[in-house]
Amino acid sequence: MNSLPDSELTSLEIDRSLQAQAKERLKDIPSMRLKFVESSIYGMDLPDDSFDFVVARLIFLHLNNPNEAAQEIYRVLKPGGRLAIIDVDDGVFGAVNPDVPALHTVLMKISDYVAQHGGNRLIGRSLPRLLSESGYIDVDIDSVLQHSDLLGIEGFKQQFNLNRFVHFAEKGVISSEEFAQLQQASDAINHSPEAYAMMNFITACGTKPL
Repeated sequence: MNSLPDSELTSLEIDRSLQAQAKERLKDIPSMRLKFVESSIYGMDLPDDSFDFVVARLIFLHLNNPNEAAQEIYRVLKPGGRLAIIDVDDGVFGAVNPDVPALHTVLMKISDYVAQHGGNRLIGRSLPRLLSESGYIDVDIDSVLQHSDLLGIEGFKQQFNLNRFVHFAEKGVISSEEFAQLQQASDAINHSPEAYAMMNFITACGTKPL
């Protein structure tokens, strides 16, 4: 918001704990420029044709009906307004050093499990078609790589936090051997100066026609 000093921001979140985190992080933004809305992305309590730009970051992977969400965002965008989706695709996750031979297999097993429960950790590859089918034009997609040597290792440690994988090990989604490899990677990223990680995020954009 500092680079757009005349802009106004609306934060949409259905989870009250996450909304509280957002309020804390944005506490220095004047209230006249910032509005918090507790609502589902499927039925936003917002007027038609009211926003110039919408950013949906790491939301669509959790949705069981992403097309409905894209259409609801389309509703609140002004004609000519733009939607940017920032999300994941575990098929092109990235790389880590030391290598984790089972990483791709683990990610695909988790993706299958998440899909059975209504999410989609392979959503990145579907975004261009999703946007086009929802009425957006000028659809574009890009891959954004982030490397721990450039951004610092701290932001990458969470990706290999074992707490993220314990549930899947307990459910039998991943094997004890695969979990052990993840534990080794977690230990290395937390303690080895030789460790690094590179992650890939997918960004897709579309415009509401004038």
